[in-house]
Amino acid sequence: MNVVDSSAWLEYLADTDRADLFAEAIEDAETLIVPSVCIYEVYKKVLRERGEDSANQVFSSMSLGRVVDLDSSLALEAARHKLPLADSIIFATSLRFEATLWTQDSHFENIEGVRYFPKQ
Repeated sequence: MNVVDSSAWLEYLADTDRADLFAEAIEDAETLIVPSVCIYEVYKKVLRERGEDSANQVFSSMSLGRVVDLDSSLALEAARHKLPLADSIIFATSLRFEATLWTQDSHFENIEGVRYFPKQ
């Protein structure tokens, strides 16, 4: 199982030179877990920068994976991590599903179960 954080989704969707780092996890919809907070963050940025049609296409792509909503149980799990709000929710989701978290966010450097790709 795989969870891809928001910044990694944005790299992939913009087809940057870093997109290939996250393609394996994103393109395997059978093993893809998508925290709803990632949908929020990615949709909001794409909506602001490219408009509603593009944002809706992004939502459709992200929805190919298993979308996990934030419920009270997951919120309590996330609160135990010393990470910013969205990162805590994303990390708690990956732990709940025993998934590998794919990220370029330095908050996750040297954490077990995380595939961290530092920004160059």
